[in-house]
Amino acid sequence: MKEILEGNWNQIKGKVKKQWGKLTDDDLTVINGEKDQLIGRLQERYGYDKVRAEKEVSDFFSNK
Repeated sequence: MKEILEGNWNQIKGKVKKQWGKLTDDDLTVINGEKDQLIGRLQERYGYDKVRAEKEVSDFFSNK
């Protein structure tokens, strides 16, 4: 999944923003294709615990 995020970030960040609309453009810039950053931002914006954020990210990319 790390390769998917980093290698295709510009192509998928629109889908990420559509999935998680509370993420801002600044969040997407900070995330920059890094899984841990995405998980952290989901925790901040949605109040998810780490396990839920990791599951959301995993589920999202397993469907891509």
